[in-house]
Amino acid sequence: MNIHNYLHEHFPGLTLEPPLFYSWPTGLRFEIAKPGSEHLDTDNLEQMGERTTSLFKAVFEKDDDVILLTDLLGLSDSSLPKTNIFLKYIKDKDVRKKLRVERLDTRFDEEETVTHRFSLQCKAFDIRYRPLLMAICHEDFKHPTRILKNRWNIGIDIYIVNITRHLIYHLYDDRGCDIISAEKDTILPLYHSASPWILEYDREQIDEVFLKEETV
Repeated sequence: MNIHNYLHEHFPGLTLEPPLFYSWPTGLRFEIAKPGSEHLDTDNLEQMGERTTSLFKAVFEKDDDVILLTDLLGLSDSSLPKTNIFLKYIKDKDVRKKLRVERLDTRFDEEETVTHRFSLQCKAFDIRYRPLLMAICHEDFKHPTRILKNRWNIGIDIYIVNITRHLIYHLYDDRGCDIISAEKDTILPLYHSASPWILEYDREQIDEVFLKEETV
């Protein structure tokens, strides 16, 4: 499935870039890491692991059709970048053969840079999501699982698009995770079950959306 056509149909007007939460009317924003904690503190690592995987399992069933998207940002146009994301975090080599890549118009118009988007349609069970989500949490730190290794001059955004349930999961870094959906009812149960994890800064805005009809 072409991601541009999919977004046009189910998320019209949405530009797939952070922050997703502020770009779409029905979404949730969750706090992932412990505020003020050292990144590698045991308690912090446990919380990051628990929250990222619990949120993923709440909105993805094993047989859901998904598109795993990776944007590499701030690259020169001279060569196609390499990424080990799909080799490392997609289980089946035959599934990996479906990988597509395209060049997008740069977000940084004042600089001669481009964005390369890698996309792969698969099933949710094809993704080694636990280690992938923890690798994303470590991306801003010098950690062995860092996806971009020593390439600190480029950025990365990873989106997991559930084309069965019409929602998008974006763990933007260790601080937080955005989940948006085409229909509010899709993530209404998650709003209730994971309410303690909602980022307090955005709670009032989220409550206005998800409590609107319930209080009528």
